[in-house]
Amino acid sequence: MSSRMNILYDKKPCYDIVFSTDFGELQSELEALGMKERKVCVITDSKVASLYGDEVMDCLSGMCHKNVLFSFPAGEESKTLDTVRDIYRFLIQENFDRKDLLIALGGGVTGDITGYTAATYLRGIDFVQIPTTLLAQADSSIGGKTGVDFDGFKNMVGAFYMPKLVYMNVGTLRTLDDRQFFSGFAEVMKHGLIKDGAFYEWLLENMYEICDRDPDTLLEMVQRSSMVKKLVVEKDPTEKGDRALLNFGHTIGHAIEKYKNFTLTHGECVALGAVAAAFISWKHEWLSMEEYYEIRDMFVPFNLPISVEDIDPQEILRLTKSDKKMEGNTIKFVLLKKVGKAVIDRTVTDEDILNAIAEIHYIEDGE
Repeated sequence: MSSRMNILYDKKPCYDIVFSTDFGELQSELEALGMKERKVCVITDSKVASLYGDEVMDCLSGMCHKNVLFSFPAGEESKTLDTVRDIYRFLIQENFDRKDLLIALGGGVTGDITGYTAATYLRGIDFVQIPTTLLAQADSSIGGKTGVDFDGFKNMVGAFYMPKLVYMNVGTLRTLDDRQFFSGFAEVMKHGLIKDGAFYEWLLENMYEICDRDPDTLLEMVQRSSMVKKLVVEKDPTEKGDRALLNFGHTIGHAIEKYKNFTLTHGECVALGAVAAAFISWKHEWLSMEEYYEIRDMFVPFNLPISVEDIDPQEILRLTKSDKKMEGNTIKFVLLKKVGKAVIDRTVTDEDILNAIAEIHYIEDGE
């Protein structure tokens, strides 16, 4: 049994998010988009192709004019213009035109690559998101942000381009390894911290069920997390204002991610960045000391780091200033006024950032 949520764009219905525990209703959802005369390309990575490629291709069998699958090597290192170029070439060889459809089957890397390809191939071709990781279900598949990394800078090239459908099968979360599952949870926790204090408390109360990946708990968690993302992106679809609140934890987090050459997962870096941002919020006297330490410590049961070794604080500071969220020489830093209420602050100083980095920088005794 599935449920759905509608995303508005410019106050008009734009696309549905369907929540399910399997792929049982995927075929009917795709048929509603009008598939008979279309060619469909499922774009996925090598790992997801082996898990769900056949199942999704079977859903397409007999319902569209032609269906093909394009697979690229799994990993962040594939999130480049070179991969997009390979997809362009494949689509041209398969005679895809503007009326055809792309399906992103996989995690955030696949969704971002496919979305950017869809936005730019023949100046725009329809696409559908089928996110299979918690990171993608909770965050990247919603809101129309697409893009690729460029010369080591994350998501530096991209476009806002809305899908025609997002189909979330939380059953796919069972096949994630623990590290990837909890990496996605960092974005879920972020949504509670920035917009929904009651959801944050619910996450803590359901800690054991989440860690055990109880299907009903995961379904509710993904739905509630998606509701936060929905409310933010509908208000500000192209990030001219409040949508920047979704960057909580990402300014320092992205800098650590790049400094560590992507050896830490995105969610692990977001968790570190969230702890740093909560620390600055405490030092600005918005959070109490008790609130800061609770936020910090609550990442631990979900296998997320609250400290990091072997970093150069000055280099991390420099990297925060090469982030695309800069406005001139000013960093738009997202802080917490309280749990469930984030604000964009432009007064954070280099000293504030260095102090926050020192808070999360683990140094062994004697070093």
